[in-house]
Amino acid sequence: MEKLIITAALTGAETTKEQQPNLPVTPDEIAQAAYECYQAGAAIVHIHARDDQGTATQDIEVYRDIFSKIAKKCDVIIQPSTGGGTWHTLEERLQPVFLKPEMATLTTGTCNFGGDVFMNSREYIEKYAEEMKRLYVKPEFEIFERGMIANALDLLRKGLVTEPLHFDFVMGVSGAITAEPRDLVYLVESIPKKSTWSVAGIGRNQLPLALMAIAMGGHVRVGFEDNIYFSRGVLATSNAQLVERIVNISKEFGREVATPEEARQILGLKKRGDNITS
Repeated sequence: MEKLIITAALTGAETTKEQQPNLPVTPDEIAQAAYECYQAGAAIVHIHARDDQGTATQDIEVYRDIFSKIAKKCDVIIQPSTGGGTWHTLEERLQPVFLKPEMATLTTGTCNFGGDVFMNSREYIEKYAEEMKRLYVKPEFEIFERGMIANALDLLRKGLVTEPLHFDFVMGVSGAITAEPRDLVYLVESIPKKSTWSVAGIGRNQLPLALMAIAMGGHVRVGFEDNIYFSRGVLATSNAQLVERIVNISKEFGREVATPEEARQILGLKKRGDNITS
């Protein structure tokens, strides 16, 4: 098996300090959490920015500050969200891509998202893909439903993305695909064989799906964006604690964990981002 790539989704757009007091929200806190996760074994950090009031923002200058602070601490792969919050405009959500990170997420469809709708029109999916291709940013396709895989493959047919493709299956969101084992098998069997994939289980689904991914040869995303607990009713002390658990489990299983540089090779990252501080 390939070495395991662990992604730490540090903050998200929805989680609050009231729910998880250890949630990183300022650029300094996010950069420190990224460094701790890197030390624990994460190769990728998935970034959502927050403003001075702690509300999710897609402001390019806030992302620039976060990226710069992380880059000064470690060589982890920085992967911003183009999902933002469901209330952000499609133009706002694209902003961090213009900083030329190595990767960024790209959700290839619309779905219910709790009480909201996560809107991604075909026009904007293609626009996002075009900008990422132009700026040498590798998309991670965030898949909330099976039809989003078909839309990602349509981008491939149109030449807007190139193989190998990388997918992240976000499972257990209210209103989207459930997090049953059969659902993960179904999604994995629906992508091109040469693709790589990870799974992000929401809430109590995080650990069971992570175990499946480790055994199936996929990769794993953990962190406060998706789950704030270490065990039932017990809040995690940090994002790094969730990463450490996956590292320990994977090593017990006999599967080594990828460094950021090894993850770059596995994912086929062809170009480091340009100077993200300018």
